[in-house]
Amino acid sequence: MFIWSLIVALGGFLFGYDTAVISGVEQSIQKLFNLNSFWHGFAIASALIGTVIGALSAGRPADKYGRKAVLFIVAFLYAISALGSAVANSLTFFIIFRILGGIAVGASSVVAPMYISEISPAKVRGRMTALFQFNVISGIMMAYAVNY
Repeated sequence: MFIWSLIVALGGFLFGYDTAVISGVEQSIQKLFNLNSFWHGFAIASALIGTVIGALSAGRPADKYGRKAVLFIVAFLYAISALGSAVANSLTFFIIFRILGGIAVGASSVVAPMYISEISPAKVRGRMTALFQFNVISGIMMAYAVNY
């Protein structure tokens, strides 16, 4: 159970990392796609739109199909988003893949702590759930370290 909880807590790391890593390339994106101020801001913030969508919509599928199944879908969305954002050749595709990544971030922020609390033994449940939150901050710090 500890290993599963640790693996799921990595969703917190991805949450933080995915949210902050864009800060290292936002000027490059503006130049690459020749963006005005509005589209520059929208392209960068598009992941946050997906985050809201993911957080609001992940609860019902997690209840209906199970937390673990939804977390596998979230992992798939993280992978597709990363690959798609890396190879996007137009602003439209870049924004679509950023929104998909945001949906994964939002969904993992809701489903991962629930799953951790369900599978963890009672005596370490709080610590394991807190590990998710700790990993969010670790992901943000790692993103800034990589960008430095």
